[in-house]
This record gives sequence, structure tokens and C-alpha cells, in this order.
Amino acid sequence: MAALDLSRQALAFLRDLPPKQFRQVMMKVLELAREPAPNDAIALKGIAGYFRVDIGEYRIAYTQADHALQIAVIEKRNDDAVYRVLKRKLE
Repeated sequence: MAALDLSRQALAFLRDLPPKQFRQVMMKVLELAREPAPNDAIALKGIAGYFRVDIGEYRIAYTQADHALQIAVIEKRNDDAVYRVLKRKLE
């Protein structure tokens, strides 16, 4: 199981979620820690080494490096906010 490293943005987003959605998202994060390359993970175009997975109405952008799973961004998936926030973080 990989060590989890959640960004400040991801932690802040999780704090504001209702309990049901918090549970759903955290279950997916824990699944990613066990299996960082699930079948539903998609590599992000234009951002090398980052992947995304969808869970309900949310999207998780992450990368894996040296036995650590780094959750960079968690946002709603109905717009491109995930990608804008991630690009800002990487600049």
C-alpha cells in the first residue's frame, strides 16, 4: 500500500464535502493507495505522469512517485476546474 500525500487543496475540498460524498471519495482514495493504476484511471494529456479517476460527480487527479500516492486535486467533474487548478499548481 502506497503512502498517501494529499495536497492542501484536496484536504480543503474534502473538509467541505457532505458525509456521504466524503465517504465515497475517501474510499476511492484508499483504493488508489492499494492499486494506483486501476482500470478506470486515465492519463492526463499534456501533464506527464498524472492520472485521473472519476467517483460519482467528483474527479481526482493524482500521481504516483516512490511508494507515495500524491493526490493533487479533487474537484467536481462537470467542468474543467480540475485541470485549471492542477495546471496552476504545477506552474
